[in-house]
Amino acid sequence: MAIPGRQTPAHNQASISSVKSTLRAYYVPLLFLTAALFCQLVVLPRNYPPTHYDVLGIPMYSSIEEVTRAYEKITSKWNSSVEVPPAVDFVKVRYAFELLTDQLLKRDYDIFNIDEHSHILEKVEEHYSAKHISEIDLPLIKAASFDPADQDYSFINSQNFLSMFEDDKALLLQVISSGSNHCAQFSTTWKRIVNLLNGVTNTGVVEVGDVHLAVYLAEKKPSGKPFFRRGLPAVLAFPPGCKSSSCLSRYEGELSVDAITDWVATSILSLPRIPYYFKESVVHNFLAKGKPHQVKVIFISKTGERATPFIRQAAKNYSSYATFAFSLWKEDESAFWWNMLGVESAPAIVFMKDPGVEPVVYQGSVNSSSFIDIMEKNKNHVLPQLRNVTSMELGCDVHGYSRAGSDTKIWYCAIVAGRPSQELNEMRQIMRRVQDKLSNDGKTDVADQEPMSAPAALALKQKRLTFAWLDGEAQHRYCFFHIHSEDSYETCGPRKSPTDVARLFIVRYERNPNSEKEDTSKQANNVFHSLYHTEADPVSTLVAKYNGSSEISEIITWMSRTIKDGDTRELPPFKTRAPELVPEDGDQIWSKSSNSLISSGRNMREWISGFISSIPDHLSDPRIGPSLMLVALMSSGLIYLNGSRSTKPSNQNEPNQEKDENKPGRRSRRRKASNQLIPPSITDVEPKDAKQIPLLSDSEPE
Repeated sequence: MAIPGRQTPAHNQASISSVKSTLRAYYVPLLFLTAALFCQLVVLPRNYPPTHYDVLGIPMYSSIEEVTRAYEKITSKWNSSVEVPPAVDFVKVRYAFELLTDQLLKRDYDIFNIDEHSHILEKVEEHYSAKHISEIDLPLIKAASFDPADQDYSFINSQNFLSMFEDDKALLLQVISSGSNHCAQFSTTWKRIVNLLNGVTNTGVVEVGDVHLAVYLAEKKPSGKPFFRRGLPAVLAFPPGCKSSSCLSRYEGELSVDAITDWVATSILSLPRIPYYFKESVVHNFLAKGKPHQVKVIFISKTGERATPFIRQAAKNYSSYATFAFSLWKEDESAFWWNMLGVESAPAIVFMKDPGVEPVVYQGSVNSSSFIDIMEKNKNHVLPQLRNVTSMELGCDVHGYSRAGSDTKIWYCAIVAGRPSQELNEMRQIMRRVQDKLSNDGKTDVADQEPMSAPAALALKQKRLTFAWLDGEAQHRYCFFHIHSEDSYETCGPRKSPTDVARLFIVRYERNPNSEKEDTSKQANNVFHSLYHTEADPVSTLVAKYNGSSEISEIITWMSRTIKDGDTRELPPFKTRAPELVPEDGDQIWSKSSNSLISSGRNMREWISGFISSIPDHLSDPRIGPSLMLVALMSSGLIYLNGSRSTKPSNQNEPNQEKDENKPGRRSRRRKASNQLIPPSITDVEPKDAKQIPLLSDSEPE
């Protein structure tokens, strides 16, 4: 017999299972409810601590007069009371009073929630926690003795901000506050950064007093309030071609010259890094492995600092002409640098040009403009190489470009062709001597010149003669076209035999007369013209090959005779289309694609980093808690409605089932009854007294 007032174990199990089923059904709303309570009770109080206005017991954004009255009210209350307030409370009140009565500090705190003196408050609270308030040194906040107008800054405001994007250069900005000690300490570093970026990027300074522009440049919380994540000064940049805040990049690293300039050069401008080489590796890994068409540029550094942005910019702009390297100067290695490169001390810049040519050394430091001038003077070899990027500059171009000008009818190019080898290096050295000899002869009077060198010297002086060398292996089609002999494989194309022969030839360029140009209007009407017609070059070319010795005098005599004949004789125009010079930087296409991949990967990393850093901002949004609460209520209501629809009384289903079961029987009975009501046909049943009457034939009478 069950004891009254107690439940049986079966009832307990039923109630427990009912609770479990309820929890199982409503676990999703319970999770949302728990998250909402956690956000409201834990996350929000941590992200929204009491403000300095709360310490004084006044509303946010109160005026300085209201702050002063609140402070005087609190201190007078403390003075009138017998009990002395704790030092910590006094420090908090005093700090809030000093911060909110300074116009600049109050402006930064109200608009951007900037409080760069908070560390002072923490130190003072820890130091004076067990002392009397009379022992506290006042004031707690020391005003910044910083006037941006005295720093010779390039200020940017709302009026001239758009004018900074008139060119395609990147824009580096510093956001400062006149009341910030951190900005005052950073002023010297910023001047050094601006000096290093001169000519590479545009720079400027924005003061937060220009509220409209400062708010535009600041980050935004989910609530829309502007802020600077790392306080002030804030460094940010607009990449080249970027003219809106959507592509703005923010610097989040160390505020040092090296770190910021490297960030600008690498992340903003995508400039290449210039590696450092030890004394032992500069010869084997840099000079020996360099491409033959590039000038080798070595920077000898005394401090070991990385390449400045304008040097890295030059390395990118002159990548088709030169390759760059850095090396550290050490006093115990000074003999090595002097014997190999002729460097006396650091800093220095060394240009390694043609084989056998003495290095060109520039001692001392350089700035952006002076370094560009130095690069323009030394970007080519002494005997320049004929390539696709230099053909127009040298005048050895079939498109009609001449160093002597567009009015020149005839000009010449003396070209030494061959595969990279010792034979080519020796021939290049001979041609440099020929060029020097003709240059010296051109400086003398015509009467004093040697008759056999006068035509060549005059043509060189008039810029109608250019000397160059050609890589016969890289430019094999161009080389085969101009040499065009049975043994041209010894000079042009890939090396198939141990024999390498460097050859000298002169190309005579003559501008085609206008009267011989075809009627382009007729050509345009011909549908098949573009398919089967190859247009000739704007100039006609003739090639003269040298087959003599390596004597300089003999070479000069041959060149003068060739130029004299080309100027005086009426030669028939030779119209054809010469093969184009191919780019020798075969990896440039890959480097462009790799740079795009690297930049896209860098942008992805920046986006992920920005997303991770913005998570606390979204978690501190006061709308999250109520939103989660609303989701919990809606999901619980939906679960309740679905449950009430599915749990109907079982007795309501039983009659319906019986009715459904009886339906086939009733249908069959209806079919039987309906069949019985149909009268039978007279042909269905034969009567008992029926007789068969035979049919009469046609012959029988009726």
